Order: sequence, then C-alpha cells, then structure tokens
Amino acid sequence: MYSWRNWSGLHHATPENIFFPETEEQLTAFIQKAAEEHKFIRTVGSAHSFTPLVKSNSLLVSLDKMQGLIDYDIESLNARLWAGTKLYQAGEILFEKGMAMENMGDIDRQSLAGIISTGTHGTGVDYGTISTQVEELTFINGLGEKITCSLVENPEIFRAAAVSLGVLGVITRIKFKLVPSYKLTYSQSKESLSSVLTKLENYNSSNRNFEFYFFPHTGKVQTKFINETNLKPQKRSFSRYLNDVILENLAFKGLSEYVRIFPKKAPQISNLCINLVSELQKVNYSHKIFAVPRWVKFQEMEYNIPSENFQEAIQEVDEVIRKEKIQTHFPIECRFVKKDNLMLSPATGRDSAYIAVHQYKGMEYESYFRKMEEIFLKYNGRPHWGKLHFLEEKDFSTLYPEWDTFKSIREKMDPNGLFLSPYMTSIFKSQTKSKVI
Repeated sequence: MYSWRNWSGLHHATPENIFFPETEEQLTAFIQKAAEEHKFIRTVGSAHSFTPLVKSNSLLVSLDKMQGLIDYDIESLNARLWAGTKLYQAGEILFEKGMAMENMGDIDRQSLAGIISTGTHGTGVDYGTISTQVEELTFINGLGEKITCSLVENPEIFRAAAVSLGVLGVITRIKFKLVPSYKLTYSQSKESLSSVLTKLENYNSSNRNFEFYFFPHTGKVQTKFINETNLKPQKRSFSRYLNDVILENLAFKGLSEYVRIFPKKAPQISNLCINLVSELQKVNYSHKIFAVPRWVKFQEMEYNIPSENFQEAIQEVDEVIRKEKIQTHFPIECRFVKKDNLMLSPATGRDSAYIAVHQYKGMEYESYFRKMEEIFLKYNGRPHWGKLHFLEEKDFSTLYPEWDTFKSIREKMDPNGLFLSPYMTSIFKSQTKSKVI
C-alpha cells in the first residue's frame, strides 16, 4: 500500500499508485490509461502545501525522475528545466552556467512545477511571484495532449497555466527568463513594529528585497534587508553553521514544545525569541542567500492583500492577538510583491503585501487562523493557494476577475475532470462532465 503525507503532517492519503514517469511519453500513456479507467490524478512535488492540493486516494504522479537542465541560452539569458527539478537543484544548475533566477522565496525544497502552480513568491516591490519569471510552459492535459504555451504561443492558456493548481494538466517543462549570476548581502536587525511601519515606504524603495517578522505580543519585529553587492562571498565555517542553523532551529523547536505544553506562556516565549535576535550580515551568491533552513514544523495561513491596506491590516492583526490573548509565539512574516496579470495569481492586478501567520505543529490553529482570515478578507484578501484558508468557490469567483475564464480553459484542457480530486472539485464546482471517482 502506498502512502503520502504533506510536510506539516496535516494531510495524508493512501493512493492506489504513485507513478514516477521518466519521459513525457510514459506520462502521456499513464494519463490516457487513467482516463480510460475513470481515475483521477494529482501531481506531487515536495508536499510543502498546507492545503490538500495533492491529497488523493486515487492516483499520484511524481516528477522526481524528470529533473535537471534540458537546454539553455546564455546570450538570451533563459533556460528550460524539467518541472520535477527542486528549487535548490535549479539554483546550483543555473549558477554553473553563470545565470540565476531574479528572485526566490525563503524555502527551496519545492519542485519547480509546485512553486509556479501555487503562486509561490519571495519579497521585493520590484519583483512578482516566481511564475512571472516563466517564459514558456509545457504540460500534458487531460486528453493526453502535449500543450506548449507562452506569452506568444497560446497566450491565454499561458496566463491560466502559470498559476493553475495542477488542474489543467501535468507540467513537464518550464522555461525561465534569467539574469546573470549575482551576489547579495543579507543583514538583519530588530526594531519596533511602529518604527518599521513609519519607515516602510523607504525600506521597500531603498532595498532590493525587504521583509520583516512580527513577533506576536511584543510589538517588535526582526527586519531583513537584501541588496546586491560586489563583496566577496563569505565561507561559512562549521561552527557558524552549528550556531546559525542547527542550534537556532533546535532552540526554537525546544521553545515551541514548551509553548505547546504550556500555551499560556506564548507571550513570554515570543518576547524571549525577539530578544535573542541579533544583528547579522552575510554575503553570498543569490541562491545561497534567499533560502532559509526550516526544521521546525508548523501550520500556516498566508494572505495577499492590496499593498495600500497593509499597515491597517497588520496593526489590526496585532490588536486582535493582544485583545483576545491568542496563544501563539510564532513570528508573522510580512512580504511585498509586484502585481501581475496571471489569472489565478493572488497578485493579479494589484501591487501586494503578504501576511503569513503560523502555529507550531501540534497546537490548536483553526480559531487563530479564522480570526486572522476575517481581518484579511476585510481588505479583499486572497489566500496563497498552498496555505490554509477556509474559503469556497463562491469566494474565489468574487476575488478573481478572470475566474470564469480560467474555469472555461480548465474544462477545455481536462473535459473529464481527470485532475479534479474531491478537494479540487470543491473549488471548481461547475465541472459537469467528470466521470472520475
């Protein structure tokens, strides 16, 4: 019997089969057979989504055997990679060719197909979600057809496929527009939330990438600044790695376990954590700076809101946590992203701020997240597709101007609902031709 579980441990399934194709031809044959047998298929990457996007007791497809570089053009600064390639692998592959992605998020364990399918992002007001770095996509749809799309070829399909939750087909190849490899300097500090909000416009405009972590109950934040540099990359000694990664993660896990057992101590532990934040600076190539090791598991909700509503929203988050004495010590991550025109991107049509709330694995999270979601929805919030939320299709049809257009494309690409698991069916309810079980 096969088994599947997501990273946070919240969702698990016992699929009939997990298929590992090595070629597009093998994948096409598998899709056609599944359609004949009225099964449904979900594609699994690194299981980093907190929503049950992948959960299926029917069939799973893993692209772990479709990884690596297909081709590249150093003059045009682009490269085509197999969609199963992990983000950390892509960083090294591109670096060897003298190229890099223009921006990344702070986790690099996901597959390339996964990060674009869910609208994953980094931070920086001049940069969009990672999907905006895509020039071309190839996928196998529910009819077993190989579809290639870009802004030039099948442009409407491309705007749908660039953030598509895996419901148009199985993505196999992704062509990225890139930049020459570059070095970054990372620095961190701490200050009050009120101070950061006063300086927010300046912080965003004068830094390549800016974000901050707000520590609940404290009124304090950890700021993170990233900028390009010509300085020589620093080599991290084992003692530095021991302190920065191993001990930091183990210490936070220990404190988190303490809060899980004694949840009323959350404010004190949150205050202790922010007081332990020290000033830090490091220099390295981009793909080694953006990603941060995450060993402590948690549940997460993240919402995109219009950037102009950010300050009101985060102040309300602070107020509600204090007033209702919500038992959480996990820092709240705040990032900023440029608008795009992709149909199901949370950043479609608006410059955006993202607010991500977390709760340590094993602690009650639903009441906390529902209170936060209520705030986010006041500001026309859209959830990150891979993070927890409590919305239904009627909500999405209001939040996304091109929702019906996407659904129309979806039904043309997969008329029999092959890629609609029960969870995905609940999001795309108008599918009427589905024969899957």
